[in-house]
Amino acid sequence: MGSKNKLKRFKENEEFKNVFQPSREDLVSNNFNYKGNWNELVFKNNNPIVVELGCGKGEYSVGLAKMFPKKNFIGIDIKGARFWKGAKISLTENINNVVFIRAQIELIENIFDKKEVDEIWITFPDPQIKYKRNKHRLVNIDFIDRYKNILIKDGKINLKTDSEFLHGYLIGLIQGLNHEIIYSNHDIYNRSGAPIEATSIQTYYESLFLKEGKSITFLKFKFSN
Repeated sequence: MGSKNKLKRFKENEEFKNVFQPSREDLVSNNFNYKGNWNELVFKNNNPIVVELGCGKGEYSVGLAKMFPKKNFIGIDIKGARFWKGAKISLTENINNVVFIRAQIELIENIFDKKEVDEIWITFPDPQIKYKRNKHRLVNIDFIDRYKNILIKDGKINLKTDSEFLHGYLIGLIQGLNHEIIYSNHDIYNRSGAPIEATSIQTYYESLFLKEGKSITFLKFKFSN
């Protein structure tokens, strides 16, 4: 994407009513007024909140919002030029139960209050296994602890990925922590029983992975306490 297009998207994001771009300083200093108040101030209802981490172009957040109109969806990504597409589609199609936040996911506890989120989706995260980047992987133990803090009791986490390594890594991690695996599938398009929300929505990169013949895995789990 050219720099001119990026600048255009950045400018439009500033005008979109469904895009929030808090500064890191505001988040770290807890000056983000929406924390703990997403339903009251943004969605104007008490519906469950579902968060997609690393939402990319926003395809999954938008797709889920269409599928579940009685839930509120929030896509988070640090790259605003990417989720511009999802924000634009949502506004054009009057999809009012989805918004987007430009922020670093490591600050998720500064974005949401304790027990404010009902469910988390992680779709096709970077499976990088190099040591220096392990701390940034969205399914490492530090991030899992952060997710637990913002999720309600029995809140669920979904991982959809083309990385067999990442799928297996998370299974080992949650079993080691004695959490409950609700559903696990190593090839959701060639085995029956996958939840419809896992198979009926595809991201741009997912469609490329499928064309390459890669299997898509899906895992859903919840915390034991």
